[in-house]
Amino acid sequence: MSKAANPTNQDQDDMQNDEVQFNELEQQVNDLTVALQRERADSVNIRRRHEEQISGLKDYIKADVVRDLLPVIDNFERSLKHIPKDLQDNDYITGIKGIVKQFEKTLESLGVERIATVGELFDPTYHEAVSMDEGKGSHEIVSEELQPGYKIGENVIRHAMVKVKMGDHKSSKTDKEKE
Repeated sequence: MSKAANPTNQDQDDMQNDEVQFNELEQQVNDLTVALQRERADSVNIRRRHEEQISGLKDYIKADVVRDLLPVIDNFERSLKHIPKDLQDNDYITGIKGIVKQFEKTLESLGVERIATVGELFDPTYHEAVSMDEGKGSHEIVSEELQPGYKIGENVIRHAMVKVKMGDHKSSKTDKEKE
């Protein structure tokens, strides 16, 4: 008989060793594949967190710059409220109005929103009440805006300074229906 037709113990041992080595190599490949997948997932998570941090930092810097500019914008708006009637159509006043509109458009392009006030339910998240007037009703309603507030998304840059009175809010029925 030939050796090929009748395997010897040596050949059987070699085949078993080859099978063991193959299984070990297959296990190593599987382990390395799992490790690579884990590393890729970690890399994706790090990249996502980094982008979120950069975005948050950008919003923080925008808010900081806007916070510094708000007194200037407030003063322009105050000056426009006290224009003598004989100067309403003056070119200088028209220029000031243009500057205020430009500020508003720039803030909007930065994602800055003015906080809604008069007629809204008082919300301490966005409003700072400086006085409370008595009235008829069961809800605290903003009756007057003393200083505008601004926010980027849900992050408040400056709270709106408001006067509050007790009253009924037009959407209070829908609020009760929701409950």
